[in-house]
Amino acid sequence: MSFDAFLFQSFGGPNQESDILPFLENVTRGRDVPRERLEVVANQYRLFGGKSPLNEINQGLILRIESEFARRGINLPIYYGNRNFTPYVHEALAQMQRDGRKRAMAFVTSAFGSFPGCKQYKLDIESARKATGIDAPEVVKIRHYYSHPGFINPLISNSVAALNRLPAPGSAELIFTAHSIPKAMADASPYLNQLTSATNLVVAGIEMQTGIAYPYSLAFQSRSGPPSQPWLEPDVSDQLRTLGERGVRNVVIVPISFISDHMEVVYDLDILVAEKARQLGIALVRAKTSSDSPEFVSMIADLAMELLDPSTIANSPGDAESLDECSTTCCTTRL
Repeated sequence: MSFDAFLFQSFGGPNQESDILPFLENVTRGRDVPRERLEVVANQYRLFGGKSPLNEINQGLILRIESEFARRGINLPIYYGNRNFTPYVHEALAQMQRDGRKRAMAFVTSAFGSFPGCKQYKLDIESARKATGIDAPEVVKIRHYYSHPGFINPLISNSVAALNRLPAPGSAELIFTAHSIPKAMADASPYLNQLTSATNLVVAGIEMQTGIAYPYSLAFQSRSGPPSQPWLEPDVSDQLRTLGERGVRNVVIVPISFISDHMEVVYDLDILVAEKARQLGIALVRAKTSSDSPEFVSMIADLAMELLDPSTIANSPGDAESLDECSTTCCTTRL
């Protein structure tokens, strides 16, 4: 296929304290979230100087992608567009239009398929194209990459490094964490199946490197819905308590559904869950996410090449089941 641009599409976040509430209002628009709840979350950002770590992470990642593209002869200028804060996707598409770009591929900073992790980004693109007008660039979303070695291998290495930081790594257990979503939403998406596949790949890789078949479980975090609505469980803090009651004293947390160390990692895990572990007398180490790794950047170039040259698909690592457009019945349930 012919492409002349690359869209780096992410969630967005505040850059300074005055951005926090407008950003949170964007995130929760239409969901009737009380102002008091927004203030609670705003205080979490204030602990980090009023800004999200995601912005600098993404900007650094884009620079590394540009270098990798240049090294591999991929001649695609990179545009940056967010869902919830500037630079927005519609701003990126408007700039593409001014630059005469006609067709872009979009890389989304979510490896898995679900409404918030995939479908909502595609809807953002549709909305941005309408706002841009009749000559808006066409945009094709890159496939899910939850099983690609460029995503999995860094998690394996980072998990082994985390195990080695524990007082007694041989007796440790692993908790893989993923963002919780409503059960109805999970039922309408490949999210749980993909999480299970990715977790199994990481566990197998850890055993290959260490020679130990570590016990593991999948838990969830960052729930934001009303108590009356069923969401994916168990919560990571509840799972940690369960392990503590069984006498487990060494735990590694692997944030399997996140590609970078953003707020839901550095606050929810590194502060809240770490404090819970201290209360339970558990030695806890959190594995780093994947995006710092050169393998992750190389993966993005691999995914771009799949669209630039479809003949490479047959040799592509990872599960390529999502190369085609999503079905009409996929991810129909909204937040």
